[in-house]
Amino acid sequence: MIRTVDLRGRTLSKTEYAALLPRATLDVAGAMATIEPILAAVKSGNEQTLRDLAQKFDGVSPKEIRVPQAALDRALAELDPAVRAALELSIERIRKVHRDQVRSEKRTEVVPGGTVTEKWIPVDRVGLYVPGGRAVYPSSVMMNVIPAQIAKVESIAVASPPQSEFGGLPHPTILATCALLGISEVYAVGGAQAIALFAYGMAGLCEKCDLVTGPGNIYVAAAKRALRGIIAIDSEAGPTEIAIIADESALAVDVAADLISQAEHDVIAAAVLITTSTTLADQVKVQLEKRVSATKHGDRIRTALSGIQSAIALVDNLEEAVAVANAYAAEHLEIQTVQPQSVAAGIRNAGAVFIGRYTPVSLGDYAAGSNHVLPTGGCACHSSGLSVQTFLRGLHFVEYNESAFKEITPTVITLANAEDLPAHGEAMSARSEQP
Repeated sequence: MIRTVDLRGRTLSKTEYAALLPRATLDVAGAMATIEPILAAVKSGNEQTLRDLAQKFDGVSPKEIRVPQAALDRALAELDPAVRAALELSIERIRKVHRDQVRSEKRTEVVPGGTVTEKWIPVDRVGLYVPGGRAVYPSSVMMNVIPAQIAKVESIAVASPPQSEFGGLPHPTILATCALLGISEVYAVGGAQAIALFAYGMAGLCEKCDLVTGPGNIYVAAAKRALRGIIAIDSEAGPTEIAIIADESALAVDVAADLISQAEHDVIAAAVLITTSTTLADQVKVQLEKRVSATKHGDRIRTALSGIQSAIALVDNLEEAVAVANAYAAEHLEIQTVQPQSVAAGIRNAGAVFIGRYTPVSLGDYAAGSNHVLPTGGCACHSSGLSVQTFLRGLHFVEYNESAFKEITPTVITLANAEDLPAHGEAMSARSEQP
């Protein structure tokens, strides 16, 4: 079901590791050509345009693109009490972690009379995308909305695909979670057209957004790429992925269950085990066969685990395992070893790191308090997951008095002339001229 890659006795570069542990092919550039007419239609269109696109792609034409407040209230009133309690507990934990991400204002006195103050200012308006498709994602509502609220974004809108079984509304659990978080601006729009709606706005319906965040399929990723610059984006989210560093102390049933948990998302999801133990590798293969056959989405999971993007990588030691993990830069990285904290200390590249047997990725997906909107496709080498900081901008407020200005004027003039930009220097010297 899952292939084995033997890396023992080999010292490889990041590029060579990437060739042996590739992601699934994801042609975002090709998808961009597909979505171009959708983006153009939304840019010049109206609500009927969005209804027509929903009919084409979602199989239903919503009566109202903006979800009525009554529908949000009804969804919350009808929410299963057990689900509500679980959401409320997760919200509490996510808020607790994300409150500690808020940055304070910092004032630096460069010289007496010359200061630079850095303030963190929230973006004015954000559009948050919550995918539909194979699963329902109230967790993505929480992960997007809560950090935006803590950042004090004044205007927050959510879009999620309309569902034919719910009369063209997004899934009621999505609506209930929005209501629970106090979000009243929700749109029954999915895919590339949702990103376009947030990017361009639509007269009488939706104001243009400054930033769009949230995961989605390849067409959502393509729309984000195409519209970057018109809007800011968090990232182009790709298929989910998990890597696990494990030694002989790990339990095969735990490892197999965790690989399966992420393979459940998509047939192109990636599941990679990096292990020093051939015994564990063999036991995990046995457990995968047993558990995949018994789980609900077995066909989807089997396809993901059988794909080129999934593998068991055999390594000589844990130092090599860390090197492989840092080269792979997984969205989710678990460490199941005798001393997981010491192994974790060597990790530089991952979306989030889950340490020890009792910290599976599933915990982070819902209720650990961390954010589950994370960089995929190796982007963890240079990017972070969604946080309060995503919704803030550092803005410098510069103030020099006359004395501090005169002291630095010769330096500025010298540098301006060195760059052959004399007018820059003249803007300094002009302040010394007599009126």
